[in-house]
Amino acid sequence: MFPTLSLIIPMHNEAPNVASCYERIRTILDPLGESWELLCVNDGSRDDTLARLLALREQDPRVTVIDLSRNFGKEAALTAGLDQARGDAVIPMDADLQDPPELIPELLARWREGFDVVLAVRSSRTSDSLFKRGTARFFYRFINRMSEVQIPEDAGDFRLMSRAVVDALKLLPERRRFMKGLFAWVGFRTTEVHYDRPPRAAGETKFNAWRLWNFALEGITSFSHLPLKVASYFGMAVSFFAFLYAIKIVIDTLVYGNPVKGYPSLMVAILFFSGVQLVAIGVIGEYLGRLYEESKQRPVYLIRKRYGPPVDTP
Repeated sequence: MFPTLSLIIPMHNEAPNVASCYERIRTILDPLGESWELLCVNDGSRDDTLARLLALREQDPRVTVIDLSRNFGKEAALTAGLDQARGDAVIPMDADLQDPPELIPELLARWREGFDVVLAVRSSRTSDSLFKRGTARFFYRFINRMSEVQIPEDAGDFRLMSRAVVDALKLLPERRRFMKGLFAWVGFRTTEVHYDRPPRAAGETKFNAWRLWNFALEGITSFSHLPLKVASYFGMAVSFFAFLYAIKIVIDTLVYGNPVKGYPSLMVAILFFSGVQLVAIGVIGEYLGRLYEESKQRPVYLIRKRYGPPVDTP
């Protein structure tokens, strides 16, 4: 018999959080009387995360360990967990306990009311740095204005999804995966519960400014063609004004002659339009690079070994 609930936790160098995360989850779920499994995806950890997960597996057979062949990134690790989950309801969460397991009973209750997706929305982001709060607010507002798919603000990967939603996500073939966008794209009947996000229980965040930038870029290029359109429209606008300026030069030459002047302004114009062209080429390159990656059709992840029951075994 398949479990009612599957919990998915991608882990990369999360050894200090393994035991405390498991104990919190077990303490919350055991009194509910629901069958559950805990899928821990070891995403190329270099500390003793895998050893601690295997020790948990020996202690509790409900723990399944999916050991990836290397570090593929959180989005790929989360995809691996979704592909391997067997439950009627699936909840992805972080190992650092910033996604509190105490919210799981409420998520399950809303699911039993008939909702396919139950979002865990942060009431505040006080646990995040001022920089991260500001950039996150700007990103969500920016991408929601650019994209036809509205991505819920202040809702991370922590959510409950029904089996129908998980099966729909497994049909999406792209290799460059922006999971928050894919979660929103599939739709289904959705509701929200709100919570205050606590600080990390242990360890340090893996998302520095550079990774956050690449993450935002992935989201924008995955769910909007607007940057390409902006480059085209801006190019047309510049061409239009350049044409008007050319007419002005012809008129000035006919009326006032052709004095040799304007070297500084000429250099500024050349440098400015060269920069515009490079930016436009860069935008095109971002999309072309993603097309190139998709054309290779490489798998999103590779599993070195699965410690637990096969996916299709009750």
